[in-house]
Order: sequence, then structure tokens, then C-alpha cells
Amino acid sequence: MPIRIKQMKPSIPVLLSYFLFVGSGSHVFPAEERFISIGGENSWKPAEYRSGITELNAVRPWPVLALDSAPPPAAVDLSLSFDEASPEQYSGGGLYTVAANPGNGGVSAAGPGWARMGAGAAFFSSQTARPGEPGPAGPLLITASSPEALLAPGSQIRDFSLEFWLYPLNLENGEQILFWTASRLRAPGAYFSQYIRCSVVKNCLQWTFHDLFTAPGGQETLGVTLNGEKPVIPKLWSHHLIRFDADTGLLEYLVNGRVEALTYTTTGGTEGGDVYTPVIGGGGELVLGKTYTGLMDEFRIHRRYAGREGREFSAEGELQKYSPAGGRVETRTFDLGEDAGQVLRLETLGGRITTQGNQVRNEYAGSGNLHFADDSTVQFFMRQGDNPYRFTDDDWQVVRPGTELPPEFQGRYVQVAAVFYPGAGGEASPYLEELRIVYSPGEPPRPPARFYAAARDGAVELNWRQSGEADGYLVYYGTAPGEYFGAGALRGPSPIDTGKRGTLRIEGLDNGTLYYFAVAAYQRSGAGLSGPAAGLRIGELSQEVAARPLIGYTVGWYE
Repeated sequence: MPIRIKQMKPSIPVLLSYFLFVGSGSHVFPAEERFISIGGENSWKPAEYRSGITELNAVRPWPVLALDSAPPPAAVDLSLSFDEASPEQYSGGGLYTVAANPGNGGVSAAGPGWARMGAGAAFFSSQTARPGEPGPAGPLLITASSPEALLAPGSQIRDFSLEFWLYPLNLENGEQILFWTASRLRAPGAYFSQYIRCSVVKNCLQWTFHDLFTAPGGQETLGVTLNGEKPVIPKLWSHHLIRFDADTGLLEYLVNGRVEALTYTTTGGTEGGDVYTPVIGGGGELVLGKTYTGLMDEFRIHRRYAGREGREFSAEGELQKYSPAGGRVETRTFDLGEDAGQVLRLETLGGRITTQGNQVRNEYAGSGNLHFADDSTVQFFMRQGDNPYRFTDDDWQVVRPGTELPPEFQGRYVQVAAVFYPGAGGEASPYLEELRIVYSPGEPPRPPARFYAAARDGAVELNWRQSGEADGYLVYYGTAPGEYFGAGALRGPSPIDTGKRGTLRIEGLDNGTLYYFAVAAYQRSGAGLSGPAAGLRIGELSQEVAARPLIGYTVGWYE
């Protein structure tokens, strides 16, 4: 697993404190620091859960996590993100076949610096057609490959929406952005042509629907034309949306979320008449960029009228590069080891990327709290405990990067979450380059000091100085130095759990036999050992003491 766990050197103040304490005779040592590194020169693979988050490769020397600019799918029929490295790799999502005609007069892939959303855009460089000529065949040809597609032959469409982003270079009259054509059988042996065309007329986009909308249960068709009111500005991204409501027959054209033209595909062309709905003929082909020069991004056809199911395409938020809802990432649960430990702080490296026109600016903030002037920010959360299977959403606690955490952050298992929020206007995203969990590994309690033994008749009394960090003590005994396998005492075999008491009388020992003793403090956490020490984290043994029980021997302490 590409996760780095490093040991950190104590800082100068910590070392100074260490020498001061050692000089005074105390047994206080500098805390050892370790960290788990995610991202940076390592992988982001441990960031297992991601919602609205993507991994970018061209921002820093190593991949970073940032907001995903691609909107979530919602009843999508055809989706072209143009994020692939070449036009030959463009894919429509499974229901369509996409064929590219790259080269002169064709289509090429533009990098992330030119994209409106995601990692790329399509750049069309087709020649403008002469008046009266159909122009070239088109750089991008799309055909239905599944009968489930909306544009499959014989499909009877109800609600639908079609949207894309456009960045024209010149926007000359006659440029054709989109052209779909098919043929339908009107009578035996008699076919008629139907098409959808989006072209440039006086610097605006004009939509023509020819013989597509069909009367209920009949062959009668309706021709519809929608004209944009405001000119589309060259060298500036704009969002274009066509949406149709089969319940009312409402057909609308929106630019940047504002309605520019609408009509009703009904008898009489008003609300309340019989609705004409789209019926698809055979041999259909959709051509993008037929005689267009410029960029296109995020082309989609939806199986619904945009604006239902809680999402409104005309709302300002839908036109932002990044969703106002932001995104979230959660790491997997990390095991700090049997000795548990305390997370000391969270360290982060990152910055912000901002889109201005077709330029992407990178503001690297380095370490610290990732909060910027435009309110783009990353908020961090952490939860820690001894049982990761009992974690709940209520366990998440807000953590400020670089700030020392309180002692409550303890436990063997730890998990980190980060929530990314875009800046005002939705054009800036914070990014995370590296995440470090700095912790102090759990240390077992130190052995008791001043350990004494006193011989008695058939017994030995033990006494030691108690430690506030211990939950209890284990007393080991045996008949050879360093070998504590005693088994004859009335309290049972070695070791004997005394709880929090600092004294113990061991009876049932043989008079005349020299016994050796040691004591260890323990805490009730960690895996511990088996048997009497199960579930305990046991510290080192104390100094060894010895005593020989004798008949009538009742006084005399010695170490």
C-alpha cells in the first residue's frame, strides 16, 4: 500500500526540555512523532471515498485532489465530455457510436487550459460552407448503436433536453454547429426527410426542427424554428440549452440560463392544444461542428425536461464550473498499531485553481489552513477510536490543519475526511496536494519506581510507588533471576493482577526458598497478551527484587 509512515525528529524546544528533565533526575523523554502521508509523492489511493472530487495531474509535480467540474449524470442519453486525449477516443456513453474526422477541416482535442469543464474540450476547425452548399461531411459523426437511444430509429420521444458549451472563434453567418438528419416513411415507398439544425444567423444561433414533431397517432408533422435574441460573443464560453416538455408541448431555447425563444408544438401553437411529439426516422446521423470553427465542451442529451427532479438548468448554479454543493473525500481507516496513540495534528499542503476565460491560474498556498479570499476552502474532519466498525457520522470532529489537537484524539484507528467548497461564482476550486496525519505512537506505562520486598513466614510482602498513568499492575515471581514462572502461591501462578493497589502479600510460598520478583504497570487498551494479561498494554518490568521466606521471620525490609 503506497502509504508512508515516517518518524519525525524532536524539535529543539522538545530536546531542550528533555535535557532539563534528565538533568534533574526525572525519567521524562521527548515524545516520538510519526506521520502517515497521503498524496504528494505517494498515491491518493487511500482516499477511497470520493464524491464530486477528481484527481488532476497538471497542477503540481504530483497529482492533486480538486473539485470535479463535470456535472453528475441525470437520465443522460448521450454524454460527450471531450476529456479524452484524442478525438479517436471520444465516447458517448454506450448508446451511440462516435466517429472522429481529425486533421485539416476536422476536430482535435484541446487541453484542460481550454476546457470549460473537465480535462479537455473539442476544437473544430471546419471550413465555412459556401452559400447553397451543404459543406463538408463533418468532423464528428454520431450514430445510435442501441435501440434504447433517444435517436434510435422508430423512437417516440417525450421529454428531452440538449445542451452544450460553445467557444466560437469568429462566429460567421452560415456556420453550422449541429446537424441531425433522418428519413421517415410517410406512405408505402414515400419517404420524407427530417432534421435538426443549429446554425449561425446574424451572430445568433438559430434552431430548426423540420418534420420532427408528429401529431398524435398520425403522420402529420410540424416545422419549428427558434431564433436567439442576443448575439453569441466570440472567444467567450456560453451555455446553450434546448428543452422540451411533452405534457404541454413547450419547446424552449436558453442561453446562459435565460430563455431566448420558445414555442408550443401544438395545434395552433399555443398552450392547451394537441401536442406534437418527436418521432425518429431511420438512418439517423448527428454531426457536430459541421462548418464551425471554435471549441465545444460537455455536449449532452437528457431523457427529461431540464428543470424537473430538483435540478434547474436555468438556475445560475447549474452554469457554474463547479457545483455549489462542493465535494467530499474520505480516507480509509488507518491502524496506528497495538499501542494505539494520539494524533497530534493534521498537516496539509495545497492551493487553489481559478478559471479566467480560457486561462487557468494556480495559487499555491503551501501548508496551513486552505481557505481563500473568494471563500473557496477545504474543511477537514477526523474520527478516532479503538473499534472502526462502530464509527458513526456523529464521531466526525472538525480539525484545523496545523493546530495541535487535544488529548481526546486517542485510539488505535483513525480516519480523515475533507469537504471541498468552490469560490464565489463557482469558478475556483481549492486543491489538496498532500495530507499528513502526525501522531505520537502509544507507549506503555513506565515501570514502578522504588520496588521493595519483605520476607514473612511462608509469604513475601511487596510494595512499590504507584504511577498515575497506570490502570493496574502485574506482579511476576519465580525461583531464578529473570525467570518468573512461579506457580505455588495462593493467589495463583505468575503474573498476579493487583489492580491499582501498590502493595501485595503473596502467601503459600516455601520457607527457605529464595524468590525473585518484578512488577509491571499496564493500561486497559491494545491487544495485549493471552491469558491473565489479555486486553492489556503492559509496560516494561521494574528492577528485580528478591526475598526468602523463613519460619518466624516477621520484620526487616530490604531491596
